[in-house]
Amino acid sequence: MRRVGRETWAVARRVLTELIRRQRSLAFWGFFPVSILLLIGMILTGRTDLTIPEAFEQAAVSALVGSGFFFSGVGGTVSTIVAEREQGTLKRLFLSPVSGLSYFLGIFLAYILVATAQVILVTAVAAYLGARFHGHILLGLLLFGLTVGGYVGAGFILGTQLARRTDDVNALVAAVGLPFVIIGGTFLPTSLFPENLLAVAKYTPIYHMNEGLLGVAIQDYSWQEVGENLGYLAVFTGVMVVGGWLSYLYMVQRERQL
Repeated sequence: MRRVGRETWAVARRVLTELIRRQRSLAFWGFFPVSILLLIGMILTGRTDLTIPEAFEQAAVSALVGSGFFFSGVGGTVSTIVAEREQGTLKRLFLSPVSGLSYFLGIFLAYILVATAQVILVTAVAAYLGARFHGHILLGLLLFGLTVGGYVGAGFILGTQLARRTDDVNALVAAVGLPFVIIGGTFLPTSLFPENLLAVAKYTPIYHMNEGLLGVAIQDYSWQEVGENLGYLAVFTGVMVVGGWLSYLYMVQRERQL
């Protein structure tokens, strides 16, 4: 177990080092959620009765779930897997003592750390504008973990099964993810949705990510009050992680035969 932990950290550190060398990606992953935070906050301030702190409390959750976590967790994982395949890193992995489980967990850890940095950045900007977190910290962390875990698991599935070249990444993430981001209530509050669209939205994971985190962060919801959101996300994340692991094993088996 200790060996897996060391190998997992080594893989995560290598992925993070590569991201730091490509400073443009990290800069965009920081700039994008902050810009969405400011845009949504200003719109809510100007078009609703919310105060500035209340508007940015709501905007912070939407910015993180719909832009920060999504594009780093899904898009980042897909791009890493595709780049590793194109650069032949997976072939070298077969000759190294690093286990497949450590590699899988290492990518997970790397993008959880990226998401954590996004939380710190966005909440710092929102706090500067008066926003405050009102809810249960442990419950908020659990929802954060399920959200990021579900995104990274989905990234593994997309990256191993559908993306073949680096050129495929942006088109794939946009085509698969953006409709779910919008219908999940990220850029438009679900209170504006017609009943038929709201009924569809409740079956999407991003809706439960937004509703759960908004309820905890702003309205201090209890475990019981976010129970439906929590249960849905637990199932979704479990399916995505297991699906991502199986997809990864299938990709490794296919790469060994080439």
